[in-house]
Amino acid sequence: MEEEIEKCISHLKEGKVILYPTDTVWGVGCDATNEESLMRIYRIKQRNEKKSMIILLDSMQRLPMYVKKIPLIAWDLLAHVTRPTTFIYPSAYNLPEKLIHEDGTIAIRIVQHEFCRRVIRGLGHPLISTSANIAGEPTPQTYENISPEIRRQVDYIVSHDQATSMDFKPSRLIKFIDDYNFTIIRD
Repeated sequence: MEEEIEKCISHLKEGKVILYPTDTVWGVGCDATNEESLMRIYRIKQRNEKKSMIILLDSMQRLPMYVKKIPLIAWDLLAHVTRPTTFIYPSAYNLPEKLIHEDGTIAIRIVQHEFCRRVIRGLGHPLISTSANIAGEPTPQTYENISPEIRRQVDYIVSHDQATSMDFKPSRLIKFIDDYNFTIIRD
């Protein structure tokens, strides 16, 4: 796994796009602070550029680097999540404009997958996380189900966890309304 992590970090630092396992499904990703790489992902997925994407962080201590005002309730929720949960925070910053929704929000998941955590930590930046499919097509539930079209267009495919079968389930999605209130968008 060490060698695979180093290869990922190297490719990401060079602005490359990778295909990698996450704590939910296989994702297409890049350094979230690299706008050129981000635009490549939009082209690979044939995704509308107005749709923002999720970013992954390795720890909640990094949230203040990308969210100006973290709702007070966020810290309690983050301390108690037991399954992959993506939170939509207000007042995003330090990220490419394309990643930030027109209302100023950003979707962030503190990843539980050890491989991802170590890649993010080594890179020093968040990762883009978007499912490994063309926009509008079903999300692949295993590595085997990822289309050849996606595989051909990425710069690097992680070999770690390819044979592992995950219980496919997208992350829970929660949006903060204010310091004390939130709404569950997807459970």
